[in-house]
Amino acid sequence: MTQVMQEVLDLLDLEAIEANLFRGSSLNIVGKNVFGGQVLAQALMAAGRTTDGRLANSMHGYFLRAGDTTAPIVYQVDRVRDGKSFSTRMVKAIQHGETIFIMSASFAVMEEGLEHQAEMPVVDGPDGILSETELRQKVAPMIPEKIRDVFARERPIEIRPINPVNPFAPVKQEAKRFHWMRAQTRLPDDPFLHQCILAFASDYALMGTAMLPHGVSFMQNNLQAASIDHAMWFHRPFRMDEWLLYEMDAPNSASSRGLNRGLIYAQDGRLVASTAQEGLMRLREVPEKY
Repeated sequence: MTQVMQEVLDLLDLEAIEANLFRGSSLNIVGKNVFGGQVLAQALMAAGRTTDGRLANSMHGYFLRAGDTTAPIVYQVDRVRDGKSFSTRMVKAIQHGETIFIMSASFAVMEEGLEHQAEMPVVDGPDGILSETELRQKVAPMIPEKIRDVFARERPIEIRPINPVNPFAPVKQEAKRFHWMRAQTRLPDDPFLHQCILAFASDYALMGTAMLPHGVSFMQNNLQAASIDHAMWFHRPFRMDEWLLYEMDAPNSASSRGLNRGLIYAQDGRLVASTAQEGLMRLREVPEKY
């Protein structure tokens, strides 16, 4: 077990402090604010802890305030309904006395039924593709010293981009991207844990897809960027420690918001999950330096 992967498992090992009330720690994963994927995964875990072993079928969340990496987050779960087939939960993430995130989540029993799916795109497999870490090492001299450590830090999810983007020299291109991803190490055989870690991983790169047609990136000081919401649907069983293909596109950007969508496939072609996220992309004036 790698240290960074163990840190994620520790994040998901929430402390039960009262009935329907959980507390989770935070990590500095992408900067001073809490990584959105961390809140998604912890909120889903909190909701799942109140069900009778059912797996998640969908989740819809809204990011309301930036999270503080130096403080724990309390997750309050409302058991909305438990039916024969579905359980519904509402989760509120609280930090410093304020709600920073809300989520509705649905859990369902597995059952047989009609099936179809979008075909997996034909792309290069993960073997032989440079990892995100290797690509970042190539642009290390371009990284400002004050963020170099955060930018170059090892991530718990290994990502191998098929059409990588240099965030320090973005160019306008089609709003479509692909990457392979998997956990850095073998994980326990708990399918719900794999769902939570996929929720964590689904936040990597997705929002930047809507930036591609405009040739902008997170690294520009005149761009204010933040996740507004995040939705996810789980379709079929999968393992997060095996390669998954993340296909992302962005059909629209307007009113300083970009809509991003994702389809996640197992390497054998099964569509295992879908995502959608709207992100803030606000250009602003930068004061001149004198």
